Amino acid sequence: MNWLWMLVGTYLIYAAAMVALHPRIIYPFGPDAFDNPAFRQEVVSDRDVAMAIADGPDDLAVLFFMGNGGALAYFTFSLDAHQNAGRTVAAMEYPGGGGIPGKASEARLKADALAAYDWLAATHDGPIAVHGFSLGTGLAIHVAAAREVEAIVLDAPYTTLCALMTTASYLPACYIPGVQKWRSVKDVGALSAPVLIQHGTVDQLIPMTYGEQLAEVMEAAGLSVTFHAVEGATHNNLPGQAGYQDRINGFLAEVQK
Repeated sequence: MNWLWMLVGTYLIYAAAMVALHPRIIYPFGPDAFDNPAFRQEVVSDRDVAMAIADGPDDLAVLFFMGNGGALAYFTFSLDAHQNAGRTVAAMEYPGGGGIPGKASEARLKADALAAYDWLAATHDGPIAVHGFSLGTGLAIHVAAAREVEAIVLDAPYTTLCALMTTASYLPACYIPGVQKWRSVKDVGALSAPVLIQHGTVDQLIPMTYGEQLAEVMEAAGLSVTFHAVEGATHNNLPGQAGYQDRINGFLAEVQK
């Protein structure tokens, strides 16, 4: 029996270490600053939220939430999709990445995302869509559940991030206190805007089954969902695939009719 208690003790030590270290895994933000000359940098709201903004002639503005690269310099294909179409783009920068001071957490990023929306709604005279990639899909869904949006665009989304943690760590992450859960499905019932989901068929970080499950939950809640399985796309090259911009443009054009 001693070996069993030793095994249990080792597992509990491992679990405690993973709880302490998991934010570094969720937020392995890169240091590269975003210096696209088409964008201006602003710090908005009393929360000091860093934003990169590019104004466009289209009536629609897009509030963009990046993935856990944490630096907008890595998400040019997604930003180009909207800039090329003439939309105003407001991209939230994350504390701890891209040279932005601070430390990320689920609570902080979600509060910052709402503040970013409120600032954009006060400064932009027109409808707002939200667009999230990977980690940022949780922010896009959270904002759309709490604020009025025209449309929701999601690239490689998840149902709950803690489910992915469970698979990777062999720990019941969704039930462990202190773990940042990122339960996107809990916000689905408060959504009303139409949704576009694009997901790579060979996504190695967030398997496409997660996007399919999220789409099913959304459809069951009565939402209009368009799902595109992007053949051969991985997690990181999804926005660079042929048809990516066209699918976004077609979806938003249909929404704005």
